[in-house]
Amino acid sequence: MALAAGARKYGALLKYPALVTSLKSRSDGTWDVETPQGSMRANRIVNAAGFWAREVGKMIGLEHPLIPVQHQYVVTSTIPEVKALKRELPVLRDLEGSYYLRQERDGLLFGPYESQEKMKVQDSWVTSGVPPGFGKELFQSDLDRIMEHVEAAMEMVPVLKKADIINVVNGPITYSPDILPMVGPHQGVRNYWVAIGFGYGIIHAGGVGKYLSDWILHGEPPFDLIELDPNRYGKWTTTQYTEAKARESYGFNNIVGYPKEERFAGRPTERVSGLYKTLESKCSMGFHAGWEQPHWFYKPGQDTQYRPSFRRTNWFEPVGSEYKQVMQRVGVIDLSPFGKFNIKGQDSIRLLDHLFANVIPKVGFTNISHMLTPKGRVYAELTVSHQSPGEFLLITGSGSELHDLRWIEEAAVKGGYDVEIKNITDELGVLGVAGPHARKVLQKLTPEDLSDDAFKFLQTKSLKISNIPVTAIRISYTDLLVPSVKEYFVPKNSLNHVVVSWKSTSPSAPVMVNKENTQFERCVRPSGHSSYHVVSCGLISGELGWELYHRREDSEALYDAVMNAGQEEGIDNFGTYAMNALRLEKAFRAWGSEMNCDTNPLEAGLEYFVKLNKPADFIGKQALKQIKAKGLKRRLVCLTLATDDVDPEGNESIWYHGKVVGNTTSGSYSYSVQKSLAFAYVPVELSEVGQEVEVELLGRNYPAVIIQEPLVLTEPTRNRLQKKDRKNKT
Repeated sequence: MALAAGARKYGALLKYPALVTSLKSRSDGTWDVETPQGSMRANRIVNAAGFWAREVGKMIGLEHPLIPVQHQYVVTSTIPEVKALKRELPVLRDLEGSYYLRQERDGLLFGPYESQEKMKVQDSWVTSGVPPGFGKELFQSDLDRIMEHVEAAMEMVPVLKKADIINVVNGPITYSPDILPMVGPHQGVRNYWVAIGFGYGIIHAGGVGKYLSDWILHGEPPFDLIELDPNRYGKWTTTQYTEAKARESYGFNNIVGYPKEERFAGRPTERVSGLYKTLESKCSMGFHAGWEQPHWFYKPGQDTQYRPSFRRTNWFEPVGSEYKQVMQRVGVIDLSPFGKFNIKGQDSIRLLDHLFANVIPKVGFTNISHMLTPKGRVYAELTVSHQSPGEFLLITGSGSELHDLRWIEEAAVKGGYDVEIKNITDELGVLGVAGPHARKVLQKLTPEDLSDDAFKFLQTKSLKISNIPVTAIRISYTDLLVPSVKEYFVPKNSLNHVVVSWKSTSPSAPVMVNKENTQFERCVRPSGHSSYHVVSCGLISGELGWELYHRREDSEALYDAVMNAGQEEGIDNFGTYAMNALRLEKAFRAWGSEMNCDTNPLEAGLEYFVKLNKPADFIGKQALKQIKAKGLKRRLVCLTLATDDVDPEGNESIWYHGKVVGNTTSGSYSYSVQKSLAFAYVPVELSEVGQEVEVELLGRNYPAVIIQEPLVLTEPTRNRLQKKDRKNKT
């Protein structure tokens, strides 16, 4: 009511009670909202209907994944010790007792969260909807269900033992599968926004209202809340899945959350790749937008249990083996969760040129492109493959599927482009084959020439692998170790491999290299430099990889063919944990970590992919020119840090001279230099190579140094530098 009074003060019109009986979309994107008091026209509608949100969604054919849960809290009468306090008590959350407690007038209020076995879902609402006329009514209280939590609260706050309970409130709250609300525009429906699934009620109301109004007014969110995107769910979120996850989330409300945490209720969904049955017994699966995807693989005799930890745990050694597998031989990874769109039509090139900051690739080629917001921030990153004249295959990350599709569809409608946009995510499987022997393995299965001259990096072709039709893109999210003729300074304590860095602590720093793979032509210490100088080196193995897009029903046959063909080369599986370590060494940015709606592409180091001089006036172009003219205040850097048994994950604080100056965005252990590796945003003045900072991990600050990136060079860069070196020698 306080919010309503404030809204009226500034001109809002409130009509209630006003039962919404139907919602009708019009061809121009506006809505007719039908009520018993008449019809209202709206430019857009925001569903903020609480536990009626599912009913509102059904009016337009949407099944919002929400489950009503009975939540109880207890209110006491006046407690003398509380009344005597000079100031209000802070809110207390007891994770072990699984309850929250706060002051309520001169007494206390505490609300428990029961285990998923004891909690109660309002099943009749799930099957039959909210009863007509339900408003401020409550459910029958059940103290027995929460008694263990009441006893825990009395032990923690002894004055409760003598307090009188004056009220036990049991009312409905709505839970989404992952406990987080859904906030923002909804894919597939024009001008329909949501602010639903708030398990904590009014505490979020003011902030969410401001966030949504800013987004509606300015065409982009004021800051990134991708974790609340309503488009993180899709048709795979069935009622059965939603109920299982809501029960789990409610029961886990107060448990400790770990890095790389997995929750297993409701899994698997219908969204499994064609390799799920083949791989499920060999690996630890992770959950990605409804998909099951291998995180890491185990061998006989290894610990196969799920053991979450803040430190390196049982997956650490197996991931190191997978890293070495891709570095030295050839690995296969299931990439089916990628979001995949087909775009074609007479205006397809014009649309994509308007959407993307990069140029449109030529027919038969692929590039990495970014969609920017009007203010020049990074809304999305996709790979764009020009398959035939005017027809494109767009690939994005699993969690960005509907988030990106909504943006593309909205731009197409707003600009009146004559295009056909089709989401083919569930139709296609994707198999990644990477490593120095990738070409050798695949060449056995196709008559198509896969040589470097015939199938170049970032080229795409339709061909057959073991007689299975695939769209093959020569691209890889992995990389192999430092071969190049580029000049490097090798710092002290470099373990096994060359480290890209321009400073060293000692003029006597030894050159330590991987003798098995790396050969130096000469190493010198140039005058004026306190480190050795690697002038020319080469590597026997090199990065190589293809992504093979195919019909989902062909996944198993394709996988079997590739694995059988690679026996001589020692082929094996690898998962997303190893892929993440490999991409960090290559300094590949990831959307959602290094870039999002809080960052611009210049500070994220994406200048190469942004073509400010291209003729098309792409979204965000003018804003980006202004950002460039004003200069940057921070930059993304790559840094190494020596830790004990903990690695950065992202969102850790960067310290310099006793002050927090930035944050990490993602991190991993680097199996090549045997140190932790992380991306981080720091002020421009602290972004130079060799700058020393500290990274806070588990309450301890570890020394870190900014390094020249990438730690590992990509294959085309190596080839280019090697050709240049040969030319110079000639």
